[in-house]
Amino acid sequence: MEQFWRDIFDFCTQITAQVSDYLVPQFGTLQAVRKPDGSLVTQADQWSDRTIREAIAHQFPDHGILSEETLHIFPAADWCWVIDPIDGTTNFTRGIPVWGISLGLLYRGTPVFGFIHFPQLRQTFHGYWYGDSGLTGPTGAYLNGEAIQTSQDEPSQNHLFNLCARSTDILKAPFPCKIRMIGVASYNISLVACGAALGGVEATPKIWDIAGVWPLVQAAGGGFISLEPGPVFPLQVGVDYGDRPFPCLTVSRGELVEVFRPLVQFIGDRYASADRYASADRVVADQNSQS
Repeated sequence: MEQFWRDIFDFCTQITAQVSDYLVPQFGTLQAVRKPDGSLVTQADQWSDRTIREAIAHQFPDHGILSEETLHIFPAADWCWVIDPIDGTTNFTRGIPVWGISLGLLYRGTPVFGFIHFPQLRQTFHGYWYGDSGLTGPTGAYLNGEAIQTSQDEPSQNHLFNLCARSTDILKAPFPCKIRMIGVASYNISLVACGAALGGVEATPKIWDIAGVWPLVQAAGGGFISLEPGPVFPLQVGVDYGDRPFPCLTVSRGELVEVFRPLVQFIGDRYASADRYASADRVVADQNSQS
């Protein structure tokens, strides 16, 4: 497997550099359009998505692909790439230099390698986390080639916790850390991996927002906790993940789950309730269409 992992790392390094060379000159200059889910997309997202997909198909023809802009149904393949061609499109279009290109490699539905490149920050994160997959290879999490670890500190008002735009209700009650809101799911979680933040919450991330950083934060010593019943991974063959959010909590170490989870669990409960109502509406609609 050693050559395989070298090929994977070299591929990610090369393709993200190629895509960055195209994207950086367009930073802050493009008009975006709103997608049905409320997120933004530009022609740069679409170009990046297509370029990465074509490169994967050429380099790894047996690998499947799940992509934010085009391919949402999880394929029947042992290896599958999950692509976010620009994580942080709003920042990208508004001239805020915190945005990145995220690649996650899944084995039998579970991420085992992540690579996230933030061109204008000059930061590249990557990590390996094999879990119980039976795979072997390199281990650890890295920032610009240097090993990183999560923080072992206790929460205080001198430590950071990251929110997303849909989790600000947390601020209605006292919170044990200072709050930051950066607007890029993969960077929020990467900051936990490198020790800059003790935790973070994402209310409605899609699978391409988290697949690349899921192995990274665990390889660095942290934890990734689903805020709804059941685990996020493994993904299921044939399921459409295009509109599926995954409310989640990230922590720098397992002991902090009991500190942060009670403060953020309502986010997962809120999604679960909304999903139940949506499921009931679909059942009623199906019954009406058949009557």
